[in-house]
Amino acid sequence: MAKKPALSCAFLIDGINLSGDIREVALGRPSALLDATAINSAAMERLYGPVDGRMAVVCFFNDATDRAHLTLRTKPAANRVAVFLEGATIGNMAAGLTAKQMNYDPQRGADGSLTIPVECLADGFGLDYCEQLTAGLRTDTAATNGASWDNGAATSLGLAAYLEVTAFTGTSVTVAIQESSDNAVGDPFAAVVGGAFAAASAAGAQRIATAAGLAVERYLRVVTTGIFTNAIFSVVATRSPVI
Repeated sequence: MAKKPALSCAFLIDGINLSGDIREVALGRPSALLDATAINSAAMERLYGPVDGRMAVVCFFNDATDRAHLTLRTKPAANRVAVFLEGATIGNMAAGLTAKQMNYDPQRGADGSLTIPVECLADGFGLDYCEQLTAGLRTDTAATNGASWDNGAATSLGLAAYLEVTAFTGTSVTVAIQESSDNAVGDPFAAVVGGAFAAASAAGAQRIATAAGLAVERYLRVVTTGIFTNAIFSVVATRSPVI
């Protein structure tokens, strides 16, 4: 991939779009190292152990909306679901994390600025590096079959996916991922087994994962069904999930 600027990015957490109040984002998926040195080795040998994950952001204190402050100050005991979007194009890089929010530490700079570093550490699953299955945040006003993403080839490791619903009006919306081997030229799109999110009736976020050895076809698309007049959401997925 060629170098490119990280402009027009987004950071979503628990169905809330904090992008306008975020100065920087740091992502990480470190692994523990296990010492496993044989007696015939001249130095340490190490194997990869459990995978971890981290998302860290620095927020501006924005007294016009207080969105970041009101969202992050509570530091809930429950898991948070966070998603980072690079640009707003299907297939662009993204990352998703189910995590505990570790801190909320406002800092006043010598210049009078007030910023808040916040770190989220993985809980149960490591950081998933993903691709966008919607072009950033997508708006559906009725049941919709979205545009497809071409992975270039089928895979056989299953997938994990994240849904962030930032606004909703209606009864409920079900967001699901479908697959095709040839973009429906001869093989119609059909549901990915285990690739449907629970029906949503309000803003919020979810992570799902299919069976680890599931075959996933080359093309994927996001479809919506339900009774609603407005659903604003993003879906990202990885074909090599941390399961």
